[in-house]
Amino acid sequence: MKPVVLISTYALGHMPHGLVSPAAWLRQEGFTVHTFDLAVEQLDESRVAEAGVIGLFVPMHTATRLALKVLQTIRQINPRVPVVFYGLYAPLNNELLKHQGVQAAFGGEYEAALVDFCRRANGRTAEEIAFESHISTERLAFPVPDRNGLPSLTQYATLLQEGHPPRAAGYVLTTRGCKHHCRHCPVVPVYRGRFRVVPRDVVLADIEQLVKLGATHITFGDPDFLNGPGHVLPIVREMHARYPHLTYDVTIKIEHLLRYAHFLPELKATGCVLITTAVESVDDAVLAILAKGHTRADFYRAADLVRENGIALQPTFIPFHPWTTIESYLDLLYSIAELGLVVAVPPVQLAIRLLLPPGSLLLERPEIRPFITGFDPQRLSYLWENPNPQVEDLYQEVMALISQRSSCQSQRLPIFREVWEMANRRASRPRTLPDPLPLPEEMPPYLSENWYCCAEPTESQFEQV
Repeated sequence: MKPVVLISTYALGHMPHGLVSPAAWLRQEGFTVHTFDLAVEQLDESRVAEAGVIGLFVPMHTATRLALKVLQTIRQINPRVPVVFYGLYAPLNNELLKHQGVQAAFGGEYEAALVDFCRRANGRTAEEIAFESHISTERLAFPVPDRNGLPSLTQYATLLQEGHPPRAAGYVLTTRGCKHHCRHCPVVPVYRGRFRVVPRDVVLADIEQLVKLGATHITFGDPDFLNGPGHVLPIVREMHARYPHLTYDVTIKIEHLLRYAHFLPELKATGCVLITTAVESVDDAVLAILAKGHTRADFYRAADLVRENGIALQPTFIPFHPWTTIESYLDLLYSIAELGLVVAVPPVQLAIRLLLPPGSLLLERPEIRPFITGFDPQRLSYLWENPNPQVEDLYQEVMALISQRSSCQSQRLPIFREVWEMANRRASRPRTLPDPLPLPEEMPPYLSENWYCCAEPTESQFEQV
């Protein structure tokens, strides 16, 4: 059998799980596997030329747009090789991928389907293979991810914490999918409210190998870490017992931060230093359209709870959507400032624009239909327009500023002030920020990666791949 080449274009600065997990599956089946993470290394064209199957990992919008550019390179080098896209965004874009000459698109628990495809397609040409698309949520028996062949952990994101040296961050999953139905989330059309656990011994074995590779911090990449508290809490207890020096970060819904507030002291005690939470908006009407399961008041309560437990909170937002007004954007910025979160929010979060990929549950809602202007295959999204041209102009101005300067974390406060002034100049009733501006005594912990999965790729990212 010819070698299988697996490629990732962007994974939020982490060693891509979508390379190390399928690599383990394929190598167990006797395949030779070459992995390339184009966010930190160059593609070896000789490996592409000799490949029997090439897989591109597309877990998010940014990665998919970059992968489509890489596909052009692959076709120039090896025009007849079967190509499969896999990850959340593969089945969502199956019609586009079919049109682009891809042979398969797998989503959800994709590993078994990927192995089967490589077994059937290896040795055949792309022209001989009929397109197939498959979403699976079946329970799989996961092996320990195989991280051989990827760059050193030092080339990936680090946790930066004042008073401490940078911590190399390993990335693991304890669960996949999500039991919630937030309408804007790309996980939902694929998993439909299901989530699957990764066995405890597999997760701990993966953490062990990451520690041996130099990790002193672990990012748990679960869409919601508290989807299954009975599964994840024993893992962090055992991790802390084995490696008390490790810190970690997790992603938790506002709804779960409130429901499981009694777990926060234990998270802190076992090394949790950072919680990311998808706030999205402080407008209750918009939160209801998105089916987020929380309110503005819930966000304020959750922020206080996390702070009281000595853990840093990093909220994420969708500031630009069809219902954004200049006043509501200023209100969002004011809330960030009022809660003392200005330096906790990566600047790119001030410029995220609502994505509507194929399959998005938002497309079924009457509230959004008047704003949709069509589908753009290049952007992999249905397009929409805000009824106020000033809001569209503000988005362009904010995005331009942040694209230029967000790589410098020390600029978070001045960038925030500039964005505030950009919005305030357009407001019919200008506002003032709290004075003095509530700021923490020291910079809260944060990961060094400054971009985001739902942001449009930058020119430098396109050049990198």
